[in-house]
Amino acid sequence: MATAYEVEAGKLIEEAAKELAKSNNLTPPVWASMVKTGMAKNRPPVRNDWWYVRAASVLRTIYTSKGPIGVQKLRVKYGSKKNRGHKPERFYRGSGKIIRLILQQLEKEGYIAKGEAGVHKGREIAPKGRSFLDKIATSLLPQKAQKKPGKKEDKKAEKKQEEKVDLAEKAKEDLKNG
Repeated sequence: MATAYEVEAGKLIEEAAKELAKSNNLTPPVWASMVKTGMAKNRPPVRNDWWYVRAASVLRTIYTSKGPIGVQKLRVKYGSKKNRGHKPERFYRGSGKIIRLILQQLEKEGYIAKGEAGVHKGREIAPKGRSFLDKIATSLLPQKAQKKPGKKEDKKAEKKQEEKVDLAEKAKEDLKNG
């Protein structure tokens, strides 16, 4: 069975977003169509399914993190630089409300759980979330290719091999006949 590490991240997130869209607990709020995803953004997202794509991306980020990960770390991950005109660009973190709601919805669905490791608190991947992403990763991996008929060179090599076998058989018959 494949893991999320073995599959291209973009493809995994797209497929996971499609599966998450089928869920009843993971629904975008009413205001999601009008809101920006961070202070540095000028406009709201263009995609209609951006909520599910962000949820799938958050789920994969939690899957690949070494320990619990919190809202602030995710805000930094989804932040960007703001164009401030003549002034130099400055980094701004992403929206915390969006990330908080997505984390709550994923936790309600059972894909993630709250956890602690030493002084670090945050969300960790739950077994249900791990198996969810692993199943999608397995479906994305290409199936083992069946042996296809070879190229012309392979066919030529097979014919030469058959000719050698035929010549060897003829030589044996000639020796017997004498």
